[in-house]
Amino acid sequence: MHRLLIITLMAITSMASAQTAITWETLGDVEFTDKYSEEVEAYYYYPHFGPNVKDLDGQMVYIKGYMLPIDPKKGVYILSKNPYASCFFCGNGGPESIIELKLQPDHPKFKMDEVVTIKGRLKLNRDDIYQCNYILEEAEVY
Repeated sequence: MHRLLIITLMAITSMASAQTAITWETLGDVEFTDKYSEEVEAYYYYPHFGPNVKDLDGQMVYIKGYMLPIDPKKGVYILSKNPYASCFFCGNGGPESIIELKLQPDHPKFKMDEVVTIKGRLKLNRDDIYQCNYILEEAEVY
């Protein structure tokens, strides 16, 4: 009986700390409409997240992609479905093809287009036009 209790507690602890593997196809479960921002006097892509993505909001996940150290001195890092030469910022792919990273302070240095797997807590962003639609908080190399 005592052994069964220990095994059950270990299983529960393991499930509570588990991360879910996601793919770029998973993040494609979103549609965009144009929405006008008074603040910047321009239209932007407003996301309508699908049920598969909504279920992941706030969950610990991990995903493999290309690291884009946009401004390392200011801590601006993006994980991309595509390398820099063909990423969202160059007109290829949509906003669903990038994830803004909120990296832990002790993270390693990254090279442009380095292929990495990153884990973190997925946050869906609908309204802050100064951030990406997908954000990985507490991000670190997996």
